[in-house]
Amino acid sequence: MGGHSIRLTSSEIGGLWAAYLQENMAVCLLTYFLHHNQDEQIKEILQKAYEISKGHVAQITCIFKDEGIPIPDGFSEKDLNLTAPPLFYDMFGLSFVYSMSRMGMVNTSFITVNTARKDVMDFFVRMVQQTTMLYQQATTLMLEKGVYDRPPMIPYPDQVEYVENPSYISGFWKKRPLNVAEITEIFFNIERNYFSILLCMGLLQVVKDKEIHDYIAEGKKISEKQINTFNDILMREELLGNVCVSMDVTDSTVSPFSDRLVVTLFHSLNSIDVTLIGHALSLSMRTDLAVFYEKYILEILLYSAKGFDMMVKRGWMLKAPHAPDRRKLQN
Repeated sequence: MGGHSIRLTSSEIGGLWAAYLQENMAVCLLTYFLHHNQDEQIKEILQKAYEISKGHVAQITCIFKDEGIPIPDGFSEKDLNLTAPPLFYDMFGLSFVYSMSRMGMVNTSFITVNTARKDVMDFFVRMVQQTTMLYQQATTLMLEKGVYDRPPMIPYPDQVEYVENPSYISGFWKKRPLNVAEITEIFFNIERNYFSILLCMGLLQVVKDKEIHDYIAEGKKISEKQINTFNDILMREELLGNVCVSMDVTDSTVSPFSDRLVVTLFHSLNSIDVTLIGHALSLSMRTDLAVFYEKYILEILLYSAKGFDMMVKRGWMLKAPHAPDRRKLQN
């Protein structure tokens, strides 16, 4: 037993475990981006992100050691091939920090509200602050470099209005215009899927294992379908849709990442994607949007199950800490 008289709860162990795996993977990927990136401004943000993630791994390791909890098997430099030519151009490193910090803010906030022990809560509150600061710096630099795509503008409202008709939620025949919450969710869903497509494009060039290659190709198709669905909605609403401006993938065919790192990254992205689409579903009051979101949640869950099976089959799936089997113990 460690130095704390108050034991960690299941939610605190679960949160620290998940954060360890996430941050350990981030250290590995950021090592790769730092190795190749030539842009001094982007390199500065990558370095900051790297140091923050490395610090989180060290702090969680300390808590686990203090409590006598085994450290999860993570990734290391053996999962990287730094001699491989760069797979992405410099700007993708900035997109990576931007996308991961956006997702990290959501994930870490969920964990933070389930913690109570002071050292653990302090750690996660600080983690939320650091992730938010990274997001802020990445967004500012994207704006400076002209690569941040702003969500659609609408005229300012000139009065406060109330919903007067239950048909407000109708989305299949006579539709009302999208409200600001719905526009936001659609826009950022498209943006997130553009990032996924660039990642898939790069990995499809370098992954040699047929099963993993097919898995990535299927993920790319799901992202393309989401982009087409939601861009069509924006176009029909005359909100012009969202167009990807940069092509960040080189022509390298040598993989810089281990197969385990690639599949684990996809497993992690699937999990946050279901969370974010679920959030979009909860905010969307038009029935056509709800149907699309429900369809894609199901599709991603089925896709994620394939990745899970592949990881289990290859001995890559870490089992999260779990409650004891009381019936077995009692017998």
